[in-house]
Amino acid sequence: MGPKRLPPDDPREWIRRAKSNLAMSLNADPKVDLEDLCFEAQQAAEKGIKAVFIKRGEHFPFIHDLERLLRLLELNGLKIPRYVYESREQTQYAHVTRYPGLAGPVKTRACRRAVRIAARVLRWAERHVNRP
Repeated sequence: MGPKRLPPDDPREWIRRAKSNLAMSLNADPKVDLEDLCFEAQQAAEKGIKAVFIKRGEHFPFIHDLERLLRLLELNGLKIPRYVYESREQTQYAHVTRYPGLAGPVKTRACRRAVRIAARVLRWAERHVNRP
């Protein structure tokens, strides 16, 4: 039996799912491609950001462009820390590196960076979601 699920309009469910993606991104099994770990890190950051939209009662487009999502939040009055904007580089992991042949292999260092950024974005998002 998996974890308790909340309704999809509850930002805590998006945070829960983002944490699941982050946990998968930490899977250092040598049989797992780094590109797939980066995809999971990107998904963790994306779902965390979208949780902030939900908490604020705002609609978001179903896109993977993290910079665009953050700019929309900023246009609606939310100050976005510079370290959260670092996640914009993860957008490539949602599509370009996700499929074979569209990009070269991801290096270990880049993958570790993607996971670190996702973890920071998720902590930022969780702070917003847990505010009264």
